[in-house]
Amino acid sequence: MADTPSIPIVPSSGDLAQCVRCGLCLQSCPTFVQTGLETESPRGRLYLMKALAEGEIEPTVNVIGHMDQCLQCRNCEAVCPSAVPYGRIMERTRAGILEDSRAPISWRLRSLFLRHVIARPKTLSIFASALRLYGRTGLRNLVERIPGIGERALLAPMIADRPFAKSGILGRPDGDVRRRVALLTGCIMPHAFGRVHRSTVRVLTRNGCEVTAPPDQICCGALHTHNGDLNFAMDLARRNIDVFLGTGVDAIIVNSAGCGAAMKEYDELLADDPEYRDDAKRFSALVKDVSEFLVDLPFQVPAGRVQAKVTYQDSCHLAHAQRVTSAPREILRSISGVTFVEMERSDSCCGSAGVYSLTQPAMSIELLDDKMQAVSDTEASVIATSNPGCMAQLEAGLRRHDWSGEVVHVVELLDRAYQTS
Repeated sequence: MADTPSIPIVPSSGDLAQCVRCGLCLQSCPTFVQTGLETESPRGRLYLMKALAEGEIEPTVNVIGHMDQCLQCRNCEAVCPSAVPYGRIMERTRAGILEDSRAPISWRLRSLFLRHVIARPKTLSIFASALRLYGRTGLRNLVERIPGIGERALLAPMIADRPFAKSGILGRPDGDVRRRVALLTGCIMPHAFGRVHRSTVRVLTRNGCEVTAPPDQICCGALHTHNGDLNFAMDLARRNIDVFLGTGVDAIIVNSAGCGAAMKEYDELLADDPEYRDDAKRFSALVKDVSEFLVDLPFQVPAGRVQAKVTYQDSCHLAHAQRVTSAPREILRSISGVTFVEMERSDSCCGSAGVYSLTQPAMSIELLDDKMQAVSDTEASVIATSNPGCMAQLEAGLRRHDWSGEVVHVVELLDRAYQTS
């Protein structure tokens, strides 16, 4: 990609000054709840990040470890009375660490993987095909039973679905076109959960939308942003802004909560870029989670039935970053035959958190086990959610506990109801 302006690699003093250390975030932070350590809380990490930014401490292994243990679930933001932009502060802190010569080799390897595998469609396709073969041959089942490495292997996403590889016009309604929308196909979703894209297209066309997928779109950059590679994420954002704004659509639809949160914040990411600042604001205003868009449309209440007891896991970046919580529930409650049961602390992170389940498997599994206990208490047979990472993590939970059940995207249940009418 061409050279582009860089952004500050440290949090702003204004952002850091917003924390008044009241502690209201503590019980909403999954890592603090698990460990009871102040340094594993938002307040503790903010203290460390401020000290790093002001040069009072060095990025030692211990300090970096506390940054790495953060899920970036942003639950703390949702409850903060001072509106501390914790996610932005953490992203810029990680960017500063990544640029430092003392950055851990694991961080540099992670950055290379995200740049050269996740953000490159052809390479990612090869990687996904290898994972698909790994699962189909039965090798995965064997590896997951090996002591010591089985738990880490368990958290790798299942690639069993056929990939979604379409672009251009994906669907047109039978009647009048109510909205013209563009779908972010993304990087992980087409390979791991291609069926979710197929359901999304069917549901949108059923509700009067012409759906297109711009062929030149690329990775949204969410994982790069979360892991501190902000300048690369900016390049990805600029490319997507050019591509999607060129379609002239009424909305940009996203069915991956993490991607949607990142794209809604392109205006923040590119706030210091005079060439893209205004276009980024226009772009972010068009981005809608699929559930949010359908409820605002409004969607057609399905005449068909889906007989199931369903619970809902709030995807962190939908609930805490985008603040969308009622729309998925409204969709689920609209489906005849669905018995909807709320789980305890449904908005607490399941432990997926982007690449967290691979970089911090021990904490990820602790959080997953807590989540599966909450699911068990509901006695639901179907777990609905809104993000591919959450879907993969919850599927791992079913396998880990040898439970029958199913993990679906909210839009899949709506699609099933439409198809049975």
